[in-house]
Amino acid sequence: MTEGEFPHPTACLENSVTERPVPHEKLSPLHQVHVDAGASFTDFAGWQMPVRYSSDLAEHHAVRTAAGLFDLSHMAEIIVAGPEAPQALDFALAGKISAIGIGQAKYTLLLSADGGIVDDVVVYRTHADRFGVVANASNRFAAAGALSVRIAEFDATVADESDQLALIAVQGPASLAIIESLATLDIPIAARDLRYYWSSIGTYLGDEAMVGRTGYTGEDGFEIYVKSSKAVPLWTELMQVGRAHGLVPAGLASRDTLRLEAGMPLYSHELTLDTFPVQAGLGRVVNLTKPAHFVGREAVEAGPPEGARVLVGLRAAGKRAGRADYPVLDADDTEVGIVTSGALSPTLGYPIAMAYVDPAVSELGTELFIDVRGTHVPASVVALPFYKRAVT
Repeated sequence: MTEGEFPHPTACLENSVTERPVPHEKLSPLHQVHVDAGASFTDFAGWQMPVRYSSDLAEHHAVRTAAGLFDLSHMAEIIVAGPEAPQALDFALAGKISAIGIGQAKYTLLLSADGGIVDDVVVYRTHADRFGVVANASNRFAAAGALSVRIAEFDATVADESDQLALIAVQGPASLAIIESLATLDIPIAARDLRYYWSSIGTYLGDEAMVGRTGYTGEDGFEIYVKSSKAVPLWTELMQVGRAHGLVPAGLASRDTLRLEAGMPLYSHELTLDTFPVQAGLGRVVNLTKPAHFVGREAVEAGPPEGARVLVGLRAAGKRAGRADYPVLDADDTEVGIVTSGALSPTLGYPIAMAYVDPAVSELGTELFIDVRGTHVPASVVALPFYKRAVT
């Protein structure tokens, strides 16, 4: 990742962060590869991205049992660099970024001054004074703009490099074997020695590449950042070496059911500008021990309004799954919550959902109902995540 000019100056105000409209449909550098593979496409934050290649179920099961290959080139990559970059990010983000080591990654939140969530991001510390902030595609300009505003008073720079980089993820039990079979990828730390949420910078076909042991599926896996010009050869080579390990291309539909089973929140569903971290079960992500001020601190310390709904997991009866915006009811047919994400779990075989519910009905084991198109489907509050991989 090379430092470049920040092409989109201040795109938001601290208290009114909005998505910047995408002027035209964007295509991944792998678009033609997906077309040739017979992918179906969906619009996602202005990008045409593969939603599936064969079937949602087949791709989901492949990730749980072998491996899936995901194109995540729509994600935003923002570089923050300079002598005061660590302190700048401590001020801009909810986590204590200055405390992470070189090569380490950290999941954290970009908060508004009112305590809501502008975006959830992963920060990679690539050098002592250089960080990569990976934001959601739909929040690219909101995140880059907010960082630009917040870092202006520090000796640091912000560069949006999203258009220059591609991101490819290998996820599943066979992912390590596949990465180790990739002869053209040269990283100083062996893939098997990378710990979870650590990364290594090396080269791929002569250009800089970064490999992180990170992902969004609940499985072991790796995410590889390369220049956009190297995306096609990397994808092609991964498919070639991965076939013997059961690797299949996987689309956004399977990625959604995988992350749901793993209890991972999705922005605009579980996380919004109106959501406080503690409501989403992310209170631990906010580091209130930081000595310095950070954006959103006072609001977080004050907490959400009394009675604010909290995120829970729901296991439903039968085979009919609750979907986003379906009401959650109590025994008196009173609406006590709303589903944010739901599906018939391919791995577990029963319907699961995440929902925001009133605190009074949030205890584990509480019996509720999901209104599935007029049918009240029994559901009970269960712990998140729904699925956790066995670690050997």
